[in-house]
Amino acid sequence: MRTFRLIAVSFIFAAIFAVSAFAQAPAADGKVGLINSLAFDDKEGITKYISALNSLEAEFKQPQTDLNNSITKYQALQKELQGFQEMASKGTKIPISDAEVQRKAADLDKLGRDIKFKQEDAKAQYQRRYQAVVGPIYQDIMKALQDFTIQKGYAVILDGAKLEEAGILMGFNGKFDITKEFITFYNARPASTATVVKPK
Repeated sequence: MRTFRLIAVSFIFAAIFAVSAFAQAPAADGKVGLINSLAFDDKEGITKYISALNSLEAEFKQPQTDLNNSITKYQALQKELQGFQEMASKGTKIPISDAEVQRKAADLDKLGRDIKFKQEDAKAQYQRRYQAVVGPIYQDIMKALQDFTIQKGYAVILDGAKLEEAGILMGFNGKFDITKEFITFYNARPASTATVVKPK
């Protein structure tokens, strides 16, 4: 599930920090802060965010296990058929009938199509649940970031991780990394209305 998670995070946090950076009136001293949003789900990250991700991962644990089992079965059947193909190319007698080989080949084709469908369905469901479960928390993080920007007197706060990923961040002074400070600020806030949405 982490693959889905990272895809969703990269887009949503980019939007959040873009809005937070420019929604505020510039502070008098023009301070600029950098936050690494990738640290939000670290061990010492944003507890509410981590809890939501863990909940989501638990929700999709069984579907992922089922998918992994299907992939393992596919790989085993594929290897068996490849073995028969190698035997035939060497003139060695295959231990099963041609009809049985054809049946196994049909099973492999069907299993491959089933796996593709399950992967696409699981990805779509995960993305929907991700928006429902984590979306409200992102909105809460954005609100907290705006409050933090004003209270601490920053002109803008940017997401250093996304800037570096885009090749925009050419140099960085670590003293302007306020990630830990913001995480502490957010975790100390009273509980908001952002809640985890249970699956129907």
